[in-house]
Parts: sequence; C-alpha cells; structure tokens
Amino acid sequence: MFLVQFLTCFFIALTTDEKKEKKKPKLGKHDVSKFKRGDILEVPRTLFSHFGIYLGNDRVAHLIPDILPAVSADKSAISKMVTNNRLLLGVITKQASVRIDCVEDFAFGAEILVNHMDKVCSRPPLNGEEVARRAEKLLGSVEYSLLWYNCEHYVMYCRYGTSMSFQTYQFCKNVRKIVFSKTSSFLSLLLCLYITVYLGYLSVYGILITAVIPFTIWMAS
Repeated sequence: MFLVQFLTCFFIALTTDEKKEKKKPKLGKHDVSKFKRGDILEVPRTLFSHFGIYLGNDRVAHLIPDILPAVSADKSAISKMVTNNRLLLGVITKQASVRIDCVEDFAFGAEILVNHMDKVCSRPPLNGEEVARRAEKLLGSVEYSLLWYNCEHYVMYCRYGTSMSFQTYQFCKNVRKIVFSKTSSFLSLLLCLYITVYLGYLSVYGILITAVIPFTIWMAS
C-alpha cells in the first residue's frame, strides 16, 4: 500500500519530466525505408541494448519498463514517450508494457542496428509477416524481469520462436565468475570467521556456516 501511495505521488514528478523530455530535440533521423516489416531493430545503450520489432509505417513494437500505466489511467500521458524516470521505476517495480512508438522515439537519437541477432542466433528467422503478427499480438501490459523477461526475450520470441536473452546469459556468466571465484571464497571465509569470533557467534551453527559457505564457493569456482 505504501509503495502504491509513493508511486502515485511520484506521478506528478513524472509528468513534469515528460514535459521536459518532450522538448528535447531528436538527435538524428533514420531512413525508415531501409526497414522491413518484421525486422529486429537494435539500439545500443551504455550497458545493454534495447530491441524492438519494426511493424512498418514508422512503427516499432517494443517491450519497455514503465510505471505510469500502473499509477494512472490517462491514456494520453501513457502514450507519450517513456521517460527515464518512468523506465527506472518500471524496472524496480517490474512493471512494463509492449507498446508501439515511432522509430525516432524508439531510438532516442541512437544508432539502429537491423537484424543483428540473425548473426548470433542458431535458429533461422520466421517470415517477416509472422514476426510482426506475433509482436502485435503481445501488445499490452506484461510483468517485467531484468533477467528473465526483458525486451530481448520479447523480440527473440517474435522473430525466432524462442524466448531467450544473450545479454542476460552474458551478465549471469560474468556474475558467476565474480561470485564463484577463489578470491570470493577467501573473502567469505574471512567474513564468516569475523562474524563467528568477533561478534560472539562461536557455536556449532556458526562454525558450520564458516565452513560450508566458503567451501561451497570454492568447489563452484
């Protein structure tokens, strides 16, 4: 309940940000004649890439985190370009929607790669019309997960018939290297020893934790 109240109050700040970002000039124009219905459009970001399906007529269907539909019924405000605040709160609360935007709003001034996933996916792409049909069928609110259901899962399902994310796989692989490493095992041993000895948890249970956690990380490394 508190979260809902907080988000509702934050709606005022969101609409203010929308007005500011709406005035932001578009940084570039893309030649939409190069895009075909059913193409995957990829926009490289700082940490991750954002994906969408081109539907034709300057329209892109994409899954994007957005808190606004959960706190407001104003369709006019919701239909406007998703601001950074709306997106961030959507990620935190796992609220998202599959929506249609124009190419420029989708790209937000960034470079667009076309069908780049065809080079790394082992499955052949579906027919462009089938891809677009799948993308349109999934329009609406969805539950968002940064790792398990994001924009890449959406476009992969639409174009290749499999819901997966290479970005998620690579991220989990890197986290695994950091967490399950010999250094992490050594640091966890020191931490467990500190908790056990200096904080007074010297017991059979404390000793067991001190032994099991570092050993588990060590064996997984």
